[in-house]
Amino acid sequence: MYQSFKTPSSPETGAPRLKALRAALASAGLDGFLVPRADAHRGENVAPCDERLAWLTGFTGSDGHAAVLPEIAGVFVDGRYTLQVRKQIDTKVFTPQAIPDDKLADWLNANLGKGSVGYDPMLHSYDEIAKLEKALAPSIMLTQCPNMVDAIWEDRPAPPQGEIRVHPIEFAGQHSAAKRTEMAAKLSKAELKATILTLPDSIAWLLNIRGSDIANTPVPLAFAILHADARVTLITDPAKSSSELAMHLGPDVSISDDFQAALKALTGKTGVDRKTAPIWVSQQLEEPVWFADPCILPKACKNEAELNGSRQAHLRDAAAMCEFLAWVDRGVIGKTEIDVVTKLESCRSQSNALTDISFDTICGSGPNGAIVHYRVDEASNRAIENNTLLLVDSGGQYLDGTTDITRTIPIGTPDDEMIRCFTLVLKGMLALSMLRFPDGISGADIDSLARTPLWAAGLDYKHGTGHGVGAYLDVHEGPARISRAGSVALQTGMILSNEPGYYREGAWGIRIENLLIISPPENVGGEDKMRSFETLTWVPIDARLIDPVRLSGPEREWLNSYHAEVFTNVGPQLSPDAQKWLTQACAPI
Repeated sequence: MYQSFKTPSSPETGAPRLKALRAALASAGLDGFLVPRADAHRGENVAPCDERLAWLTGFTGSDGHAAVLPEIAGVFVDGRYTLQVRKQIDTKVFTPQAIPDDKLADWLNANLGKGSVGYDPMLHSYDEIAKLEKALAPSIMLTQCPNMVDAIWEDRPAPPQGEIRVHPIEFAGQHSAAKRTEMAAKLSKAELKATILTLPDSIAWLLNIRGSDIANTPVPLAFAILHADARVTLITDPAKSSSELAMHLGPDVSISDDFQAALKALTGKTGVDRKTAPIWVSQQLEEPVWFADPCILPKACKNEAELNGSRQAHLRDAAAMCEFLAWVDRGVIGKTEIDVVTKLESCRSQSNALTDISFDTICGSGPNGAIVHYRVDEASNRAIENNTLLLVDSGGQYLDGTTDITRTIPIGTPDDEMIRCFTLVLKGMLALSMLRFPDGISGADIDSLARTPLWAAGLDYKHGTGHGVGAYLDVHEGPARISRAGSVALQTGMILSNEPGYYREGAWGIRIENLLIISPPENVGGEDKMRSFETLTWVPIDARLIDPVRLSGPEREWLNSYHAEVFTNVGPQLSPDAQKWLTQACAPI
């Protein structure tokens, strides 16, 4: 099993740990401390040794932060986690705060007034601290200090030591030397001697390597220095290396385990990404220059080998999903959410190609489906009941690609309100799937199209409509996304999710998710070339939840065509029972 169902935290531990932290702050002469859900690489997933926010507060979501003051402590989360946070923290000692309405600076100004708030400079970027300092009252100071949570975390796990692996060229599609040369040219153009890379997925992409330091994301935790002559200094524990890796990296890539010494040795202008690098990094440099990580955009624009790999991974994953959905339809009433997750993982493992799940499966039955990023554990595990909805959001990691799919399944007979809301969500998902758009359009320009049917009915959802997905890398990848904050233009080869939803607290949740490839601009008969989306995901959308009367002619035509392709593409891979199920699931509406 890749997924653990142990209860990850307990609200009861919050009060004593908070008391210990406050005592440590008082001894250090500090009036507060910031606790982000982040490590020094600022990735979404962190190793157990970096789960400081969860250890202190009990909140285990993938995004959020806490601020601890002498008399009050706030836990800040966005709309994905407003239900989850209240279940996981002790609300007698921690106060939930809703992002973006509740801002950290406003909260500190209101609850502290004056004093010194400590922060670990390895866990915050320059931009983050600069923005916060600007918004704080003149009488509140931010002070760099050792990590105060680490000082009281007696049984903190050791840092991970996963071996670094070579990522084969058949999947990478471009040799590391060529990538390094292209990225180094950007440095030369900017008159930089070097730039610092702190994002593990950027380093993994640049060097065609993968790792196992964190769950679900196949990257090594490392830093790197890219020089203008295309040499790279990889900062990691040499014990993670091997003779195979050394041969792969070649003489132009060296390994060091002393990051500070490597930074101090740099001379001349050195680039640092002010949005992602820890503020500590720029403070070690002689001549830091703000320079965006050059790997982020080319990594997101997959080459043909990466796209072909993703297509194959999705066909393989679709077969597993169809076997799973056929199993669900044979009857799951009385089984539990853990039973469902275990079965899905078993279906994915049958291919012998699965290296990991791409994130902990979100399997919410009934009211648990309304918790957007719900993660079942032994304490929350719910039996599947009749006449409700089952929301399953899951994905796999394969050497040739990363998958992410959500399907909402009726258990028993859905009522009219379930069908109405599901169809509105489907209409939004279809609006993006069918869209043509000119070059230069960003995710913010199209996010509302997925929401319009819901908005017309006075409904909405509190998460973005889509995120980028890596090529056997992060399941949540920048820089592009489909959301109100998605400012990066959508470009050829990017892979994005399309996942509108609707959630009724205490009742059920609905989400439908396919992954899409952004196609090159093409002539469609007008004056301007237009982009479109290529669908990557080939799994039926449950027709029992669709009200055909609410669909337009083009929407019905797209859906029927999609299901016909699902049957053609996936059917031959399935067992006889699943083939029979697929025949019914793909029937035209």
